[in-house]
Amino acid sequence: MQDTPESSGKQVSAADKAAPVSCTPLIGTAHGAGLSSALTFLFAVTCALAVATVYLAQPLLESMARELSLPASGIGLVVTATQAGYAAGLLFVVPLGDLLHRKTLILTQLLLSALALCIVGIAQRGSVLMGAMVLVGLMAVLIQVVVAYAAALAGPTQRGQAVGTVTSGVVLGILLARLVSGTLADLAGWRSVYFVSAALMASMALVLWRVLPTTAMPNVKTGYLALLRSMWQLLLTERTLRVRGTFALLIFAAFSVLWTAMVLPLSAPDLALSPTQIGLFGLAGVAGALAASRAGRLADQGKGNRTTGIALTLLTLSWLPSAFVHHSLLALILGVVLLDFAVQAVHVTNQSLIFAARPDAQSRLVGAYMCFYSLGSGLGAIAATYTYAQAGWLGVCLLGAAISAAGLLYWLGLQATAR
Repeated sequence: MQDTPESSGKQVSAADKAAPVSCTPLIGTAHGAGLSSALTFLFAVTCALAVATVYLAQPLLESMARELSLPASGIGLVVTATQAGYAAGLLFVVPLGDLLHRKTLILTQLLLSALALCIVGIAQRGSVLMGAMVLVGLMAVLIQVVVAYAAALAGPTQRGQAVGTVTSGVVLGILLARLVSGTLADLAGWRSVYFVSAALMASMALVLWRVLPTTAMPNVKTGYLALLRSMWQLLLTERTLRVRGTFALLIFAAFSVLWTAMVLPLSAPDLALSPTQIGLFGLAGVAGALAASRAGRLADQGKGNRTTGIALTLLTLSWLPSAFVHHSLLALILGVVLLDFAVQAVHVTNQSLIFAARPDAQSRLVGAYMCFYSLGSGLGAIAATYTYAQAGWLGVCLLGAAISAAGLLYWLGLQATAR
């Protein structure tokens, strides 16, 4: 099966044949055009540290509220402020990767992130905390800048593998953030979490300053405002972006439905799991990391479309064992593993294909693509809580299965159209 039903046929452009970049010897043997295994690993670690800054606060909200005398009903705004900053970063910061030296942009984001984390750590008022959290979220879009940079440095035959490996760092970063944050807070208080994170971001800036390759300025002859407008033009002209963005909206809506509502039956009186026990379900993120790496290699082999179909089938089936949570926690674990595996497989395949479609606009493409992700996640969270209140956990599973099936039907429709 050819991996082209949703593409415009422009899978390789002149940008793929650009002159190789020069790398410092510290990076090691090249993967493709200027990307080595060591540099790929550093990119994955950078993404893990960046995404962790978004999730560090989740186990700390009660401690923050108590120390800063914030109302319990309003402490959730800490998470909202971070997500608002992240959304703004997708629109206004990520596209800069097509305009500025990406090395300079990455180092600047790392240092500003370290500064924002320090401000969180010393905040004595809620207003200062919220403002710093917005900046934390704004700089966390470093993830998308790094992913686009990895795709640009890798050769066309290694692009999917590079994106998959770097994305696996994102998955593990989310997992480790929740585990490490609570533990460190128990040992030294919630502020220590942000000081340690700031130190790690500053240290990574120093490492990348030493080893990142020096590349030419992006070949984009336009101003910043015109660059932002071109994101919407890409949405109109690039069919691959629209199709893969639709997949992203659906899979992350399903993902958000599960993870938003799952805590409700698990903490209910008949199961009564503790927050720590519920948090251990996040270990399923390891499955997502494995899927991300494997899906990238399959995309490089021209099997991204087939991978998408198989993953969407698994995503739809994952809701069946999840529905039996009141009878077996093992069934729920199976459902969570299947769902996380499927979502990450489609996510990596999506990015590999949109990067191949327009190598000259990778930062803008990933910024536009992640807007679909944000929209799907937000809609899924709202729908999950409303559905649970109206129809319980079974209703949530039916909702998630319906969203997943919609993605599978959309994929099947693309195959029929291609034939």
